[in-house]
Amino acid sequence: MGRVTERRKVIRIRDGALSSRPDTLVTEEPLEIRLNGKPLAITMRTPGDDFALAAGFLVSEGVLARHSDLQNIVYCAGATADGSNTYNVVDVTTTPGVPIPDITLERNVYTTSSCGLCGKASLDAVRTTTRWPINDTPPVRVEPELLAGLPDRLRAAQRVFDRTGGLHAAALFTEHGELLDIREDVGRHNAVDKLIGRALQNNNLPLSRTLLLVSGRASFELAQKAVMAGIPVLAAVSAPSSLAVDLATETGLTLVGFLRGHNMNVYAGEHRLALETATAAQS
Repeated sequence: MGRVTERRKVIRIRDGALSSRPDTLVTEEPLEIRLNGKPLAITMRTPGDDFALAAGFLVSEGVLARHSDLQNIVYCAGATADGSNTYNVVDVTTTPGVPIPDITLERNVYTTSSCGLCGKASLDAVRTTTRWPINDTPPVRVEPELLAGLPDRLRAAQRVFDRTGGLHAAALFTEHGELLDIREDVGRHNAVDKLIGRALQNNNLPLSRTLLLVSGRASFELAQKAVMAGIPVLAAVSAPSSLAVDLATETGLTLVGFLRGHNMNVYAGEHRLALETATAAQS
């Protein structure tokens, strides 16, 4: 789907002078995710990579873990009263025999571009047991200098942001700093789901030798998604939440926040960072 941006009329005020012109805005539309024909969740997203988004969401929910768990994903026709296809409803069919956690069948979740999963009954419901525990043996070793250069590379690869200024981005890098994939979306959690979903579709889970970089803050949800995909390092250009730090500490995830230039805060999993190298460089 290509409805990534739309044009709208805007009145500009510059130094007191008014002018009218069209402006390019990022598209935001709902996507309903159905699981084996049953409505499961609705998320506000930027159209594009919808199948990967749905697959990644189900990895985060503990439904999918392997490429073989996924039988099919299709757009649902007849999503409107007149039977037309809006391309805003997808149905994910799991392979027969794949166990479906009760939690996903007992709730209908509404997610937004800003907060991610809402309406969770309790914190325990969010702490889904991963089938890919972080197990990077030997541990990924990352130079702080390598991390410092990633935000600029993320920004340079954001094509839609350059036109709209309104998208979050998430990128996967190898432990040596090679860019593997980047996705943009009006919601940062959607961008991460698209990355993870594409990895599932390409049979690349777990992502045990990768680094995940996100624009903005690192919420509990983003830390959870990293853990569910087996990603050992999560870095964000802004602050993490206290719950994200707690989850990182519990699971062994390396969590870096406020990654700006050569400055950063390491909140958990410092054993993966070559901090002695950074200390030597400052002496």
